[in-house]
Order: sequence, then structure tokens, then C-alpha cells
Amino acid sequence: MADLQPSINSPCIGLCAVNDDNICIGCYRSLQEIGTWLQLDDKSKTQILANCHDRKAALNNA
Repeated sequence: MADLQPSINSPCIGLCAVNDDNICIGCYRSLQEIGTWLQLDDKSKTQILANCHDRKAALNNA
């Protein structure tokens, strides 16, 4: 039977531009993370979202 649980949605907010480190300034994902998002399982997406949270905090505290 198919998995009926919804997948984790993309954190994209439509502000799509990358900084010098190739991190999106809108969602804080790397270009690789953005490019592979649709192929990832929820565990991987959850880890990326945690990484995004850490990147956002680090950039805002810099």
C-alpha cells in the first residue's frame, strides 16, 4: 500500500539568490540540497532543515 503521509515541504520562500558560499539567502539550503530535495526521504529533509536553521543562526550572528 502507498505511503499516505505527506512528505516534508520545501522551505523555499521564493527569495532565490545565493551568497558567496552558494547558500540560498531565502531558505539557507545549498545548491546541492535544493537540486536534490525532491528525491530525498523525510529523514534527509529533516537533517537539511536542521542545517538550514544552524546556517541562518550563524549568518545572522556574524
